Amino acid sequence: MGRPISVALRCWRSLIRLFAVAVIGLPATHAAAGRPCEAHLPQAVNVERSMNLAVAAAHALDASGAQVVVLARIGQDLRQYGLRYSHLGLAYREQVPAPGGALSVWRVAHKLNQCGSARAAVFRQGLGEFVLDDLFDYEVAFAVLDPALQARLLPILKDNDQLARMHTPAYNMLAYPWSRRYQQSNQWAIETLAMAQEPGARDRERAQAWLKLQDYRPTSLHIGGMQRLGARVSTANVAFDDHPNSKRFGDRIETMTVDSVFDWLQTSRLGAPPVVVR
Repeated sequence: MGRPISVALRCWRSLIRLFAVAVIGLPATHAAAGRPCEAHLPQAVNVERSMNLAVAAAHALDASGAQVVVLARIGQDLRQYGLRYSHLGLAYREQVPAPGGALSVWRVAHKLNQCGSARAAVFRQGLGEFVLDDLFDYEVAFAVLDPALQARLLPILKDNDQLARMHTPAYNMLAYPWSRRYQQSNQWAIETLAMAQEPGARDRERAQAWLKLQDYRPTSLHIGGMQRLGARVSTANVAFDDHPNSKRFGDRIETMTVDSVFDWLQTSRLGAPPVVVR
């Protein structure tokens, strides 16, 4: 899975894991949120900035008193679309054994595209590795969820089978929100949230129906025909065949964005306004 990486890069990753409360589950060196994998040594200054951001995020999350939040990062520059954040996950607090007693750490469950391919998987990571992904800007934001929703989500995030229930491996960075042909990262997270909130939402179809009833509104992007053609030909993780023709040929591509999720959490009263950490 993914391209070979150098021994030096493996050593860097190992040191980072030891310092940054490490990853649980599959290693994310083989995955990135919608971007191709590149075998290169991380620059020391970027590693330092990422670790400083992870520490600041951990302090802010601890101070919030939350057990589960929606956590977002700026992995890509989306300013041309009027968007700030590119990728989100569900972060949760967990107690792990440590010398002298248990240690409280934050894990992030999120879906990652595999090196620009048309496939993706769900990962658990520590905060350090979540922000060590060639960020466009060293900033994260989190929204504290309603306490009752936190209580329902927490056991799901700790259970491998439940965590994968809403997962579809076929990946499309611009997946249509009301189709089940593909699934992008933000879509997996919000559908998992729907499953936790609504007992009847036991599959993607029912989760999407619940989101519609709760007035979730996706972002509508203006993407012209030539731009769509170029993206489809040159990029394996972008497709448009799941979008309704009336919208696609009208250059309106609807998809689930972090900004739309943050807005919906507030209007639905399922989450607080996002807290920004730099």
